[in-house]
Amino acid sequence: MTATKSAKRVMTKPEAKRFITALAEANPEAESELVFTDVFSLLVSVVLSAQATDKSVNKATPALFHDAPDPAAMVALGEEGIARHIKTIGLWRAKARNVFKLSQQLLEKHGGEVPSDRKSLEALAGVGRKTASVVMNVAFGEDAMAVDTHIFRIGNRTGLAPGKTPRAVEEGLIERIPRDMLRPAHHWLILHGRYICLARAPQCERCPGYDPCLYPDKSAIKAQRGEAQ
Repeated sequence: MTATKSAKRVMTKPEAKRFITALAEANPEAESELVFTDVFSLLVSVVLSAQATDKSVNKATPALFHDAPDPAAMVALGEEGIARHIKTIGLWRAKARNVFKLSQQLLEKHGGEVPSDRKSLEALAGVGRKTASVVMNVAFGEDAMAVDTHIFRIGNRTGLAPGKTPRAVEEGLIERIPRDMLRPAHHWLILHGRYICLARAPQCERCPGYDPCLYPDKSAIKAQRGEAQ
């Protein structure tokens, strides 16, 4: 069975709250799966994770951060030195260039510190809206919602926040998710998409948010999986 359909209507705010609450109760300690020790290592890890898995990033970064724990050391390591550490990560040449350049920018414009505002973050090499939102959320406690492929899929599939672009999904999530749940919802949704609401084979029979979810194929998938067990 394919899993390409999207919800036919949009969740109401009460439905959205039920859905997010269900995810929260199922995974109350949800947090980023990237391994980092400070804001700088988080920023670099998120930049490296673009079109790559957190697992692949976590394998490469311990040695990188051992040799270059701060922007000054990263610049001293140089683009080629950075590249040697991250060759196992997709798009490693472009990412090495971006990490080197953003480290220079942090030294030249921010005294070696990672800025906390979106405009300054997005001005750094390799940092777009999604990366900035992750850093703002995880490091600075902002109610920022980073929309990756998992959250984009969930927003459309479930009816939580349908949209043709990541920005549209982001705005829908901010509108419907209760404000006091918005920051942790970033993690609940990413992990839900990573392990349960999969792209090609959603595990609807395991979904804690099954009842409020508006995905039109959920009953058929649940029944099919039940028969196969």
